[in-house]
Amino acid sequence: MNMKTRFILFRRGGIYYCEDTQTRKQTSLHTREHSAALALISARNESCRQSGLNLQLARAYLTASDPAWLERTWQHVMDQIQLQGRDSSRSRYGRALTAKTFDGLRDKKLIETKAEDFLAVLNDGKVSVVHFLRRLHNFALGLGWLAQPVLAPRLWPKSHPKSRRGITLAEHLRILDAEKNAERNLYYQLLWEIGAAQSDAAALTQDNLDWPTETLTYFRMKTGEQSQMAISKKLLAILNQLPTVGPLFPTIAVTTAKDRSAEFCRRCRLLGIKGVSLHSYRYAWAERAKMAGMPERFAQAALGHNSKAVHRAYAKLALVRIPTLEEYEMRNARPAS
Repeated sequence: MNMKTRFILFRRGGIYYCEDTQTRKQTSLHTREHSAALALISARNESCRQSGLNLQLARAYLTASDPAWLERTWQHVMDQIQLQGRDSSRSRYGRALTAKTFDGLRDKKLIETKAEDFLAVLNDGKVSVVHFLRRLHNFALGLGWLAQPVLAPRLWPKSHPKSRRGITLAEHLRILDAEKNAERNLYYQLLWEIGAAQSDAAALTQDNLDWPTETLTYFRMKTGEQSQMAISKKLLAILNQLPTVGPLFPTIAVTTAKDRSAEFCRRCRLLGIKGVSLHSYRYAWAERAKMAGMPERFAQAALGHNSKAVHRAYAKLALVRIPTLEEYEMRNARPAS
């Protein structure tokens, strides 16, 4: 087909439109003036006819401003993004970006990447793939390594994360009853009492305990935020069974998050407990806090102000009994003199 006439002009209701003779797609030119419409059609046809030349010109300009522009691949972006953030974030990127799903993109040059290349990766359908590919895309844009977005925001698949729930007290007690390893048993008990992320709890030491003020304080590995709570009687009973110096869980502290999760999942599978993970202790703590009437700001101080578990529980999931106005009036009433 003659590239000069790929786009043709027509008018409808006084507005000029163009039609792609290859795809039959019709697009408004947003003008009523014939001369302006002719100029726009001419520009589109000229762009198609000289697409190869336009690409060469673009490469020449880009190379002048950044010599490495033509050689960068998505593997360069993957390597660079793993240098950012905290150790836990770098570890997550390292695990996620080694997936076979990204193999077709690794050696692809950024300047040659098309929307079809991204869509081929996104066909995997996993929420994690969408999440990390979007992170890579936005990171490359932020660095100025992409001249324009590969995919427009509206074309990205909508994420539908799996529903998560807190572990129930009955399930927790079944796990404790079946877990004969004393250190793991106490570790699960501690998770129930403080709602910490599994790695944060595993890394706790006696230095995190302030006995004069009876508080537990630690900084989250994921965000660096401080989490702090008072030591309750139940928590004290657990702490009294743990080492008095160094790590609270010496063996668990040196295992990986993957190994801890695998052991917990194995225990749940043997007990027929489904739909929970070690992170479910965090959701459970937040839900229990709301049900008990704890103010959200206190729950945030305990789990971290950016905790998704707190936001989710206080937004909708956990039910709480709202006291009646009469109860508040009786509580605040002063005895008659």
